[in-house]
Amino acid sequence: MNKPTDRTIFQNAWVVPDIESACMKWVNELGVGPFHLTDYTPGTFEKITYRGEPSDLSMKVAVAQAGNVQIELIEPTTDKCAYRDSVPEGQLGFHHMCVWTLDFEADLRYMESLGYAAANTGKVRHIDFAYFDTRPLMGCMLEVVTKNEGTVARFEEIAETARNWDGKDPIR
Repeated sequence: MNKPTDRTIFQNAWVVPDIESACMKWVNELGVGPFHLTDYTPGTFEKITYRGEPSDLSMKVAVAQAGNVQIELIEPTTDKCAYRDSVPEGQLGFHHMCVWTLDFEADLRYMESLGYAAANTGKVRHIDFAYFDTRPLMGCMLEVVTKNEGTVARFEEIAETARNWDGKDPIR
């Protein structure tokens, strides 16, 4: 199949009302962890759009590895964003699956040609990303992220912390 997106789904993501509480539920009830927490404050991202218009994006994100799947928990701190399109403030809900892209512009054109609008697009540290509103296809959004050595290496570091995790230091 000659499709631009790498169709390997490597991440599942949930929007949560309280990031630390959500992390600890995953740790205590499912044994998933440790979570690596980052606070993306306003201005962290470049070239943010929301539904085609210039915007801002901020959130707290916690990432852990569960076997072959990366778990991402997101507490949005911006009101107008892809996260709030499907999960209202104060609620918990599955939001997206994530795949790599090797050609961001080609994926953007391809997904939009199918009728799946980009809810958010942006860039952070030379990494392009987009959340496509694929809810009519699969009930959630699809995130596409530029694959590069640095991001792959960071995600492997996170996965390594989970391999022999002893339960200590669950949020890092």
